[in-house]
Amino acid sequence: MLHGRAAVITDVARLAGVSHQTVSRVLNDHPNVSDGTRERVLDAIRQLDYRRNAMARGLAGRRSHVVGVVTLATILYGPAATLRGIERAALAEGYGVSISTLERIDHNGVLLALGALVDQSVAGVVVIAPQGAVAQALHSLPAGMAAVAVEADMDGAIPTISVDQTAGARIAVEHLIQLSHREVWHLAGPPDWLETQGRIQGWRAALEDAGLRAPDVMTGDWSARSGYAAGLELAARGDVTAVFAGNDQMALGVLRAFRERGIRVPEDVSVVGFDDIPEATYLCPPLTTVRQDFDEIGRRCIATLLRLIEADSPEPPHRPEPPPAVAPTLIIRSSTAAAAGNG
Repeated sequence: MLHGRAAVITDVARLAGVSHQTVSRVLNDHPNVSDGTRERVLDAIRQLDYRRNAMARGLAGRRSHVVGVVTLATILYGPAATLRGIERAALAEGYGVSISTLERIDHNGVLLALGALVDQSVAGVVVIAPQGAVAQALHSLPAGMAAVAVEADMDGAIPTISVDQTAGARIAVEHLIQLSHREVWHLAGPPDWLETQGRIQGWRAALEDAGLRAPDVMTGDWSARSGYAAGLELAARGDVTAVFAGNDQMALGVLRAFRERGIRVPEDVSVVGFDDIPEATYLCPPLTTVRQDFDEIGRRCIATLLRLIEADSPEPPHRPEPPPAVAPTLIIRSSTAAAAGNG
């Protein structure tokens, strides 16, 4: 153990003074390793209490037909829908899925979740990593592990599959601008979520391109409750005509607050959400929102992961080109209309 965390293959390599590829050769009993080097690696494994057998099985596990998924312990629609998309895509390719839930959103939490999957000899892993802390921990993935990240900023270190969050926010705000709204408020999600950051960028860019001022960002926690609280604040202003909520649950809370305060949607204020939850079409009024194709995310994740597994080379010699982001779609319903005086 190292300062309370389990040792990984790079720790063994560092202590033994060899590359992580050499450690992998020792773990796999490769013949092209000198006796002296092998002994140094085995000694480092013993000193660090490194789980040699589990890791060796994990590396050999590419022959298994189970993929691992690391995900958040959450009921939020986005991560849950992403997980369902991955499961469907894996099953379509004849692979089972083993899920490891993050109990802690930090470096050690990610390593523990990955360790649980390595112990099961999964063929590779998909990590749903929408928060910066999770993405950072992925830089400590065991060498030789085929891995794909979802909604992470990995700077090319690991193949990443994502929806173009910035483009999604842009089309939402551009829709409101086309309806002659000259000010669009944004209720964002938690700041440490990468999706939050992308949506803020898209919202701000759309306003700047139209020569419009961006109001101060309001911050929620993805819940309808936080949307309701923000909606009450916006209602009290008396001059708001358009709101772009960072997800549909917060938009739902905004709609409730406006209704309680006698503000009509869309006659007085237009509201746009993000995600297109199944209930969006049944809200009152039905919600204009940005749809993310979670099934396509799942298909791309599994296709990319299987290419790594089948190529038997999850660590390419050069930085790979990032896969293109999945394009979002604007779904126009009844919660948006031309600004008052422009209809």
